[in-house]
Amino acid sequence: MIAHSLPSPVFGPAQGMHGATFVIDAAFFTKDLDENGLVVDIGLATDALSRALKPLNYANLDEVPAFKGKITTTEFLCHHIWEQLRADVKTTGLGDGGRVCRIKVSLHESHVARGWYEADV
Repeated sequence: MIAHSLPSPVFGPAQGMHGATFVIDAAFFTKDLDENGLVVDIGLATDALSRALKPLNYANLDEVPAFKGKITTTEFLCHHIWEQLRADVKTTGLGDGGRVCRIKVSLHESHVARGWYEADV
């Protein structure tokens, strides 16, 4: 759950302060599975996603210093969360032994409104 404004005429009424509740998915890709048939340890991945989301949950994104001057669209937020997960993959490996080669982050605001960011690590 977040609050923010999207200060550009292209966003119409969403230029004003409003709230959004997202369901967030993260997918981790690899070229091969480990000996246990895993891409990443799901517990470690859940912890990494929780760390990435903690500073955003119930926050007014217009007041987050790192977002100053940014338009915090769904896609922007996906990219931000992706960056946090990429950093976690590079530092902790999420138990993957270095196999994660791509991450996809999706934010779903409703069954008709969603966005995502996907890129190689």
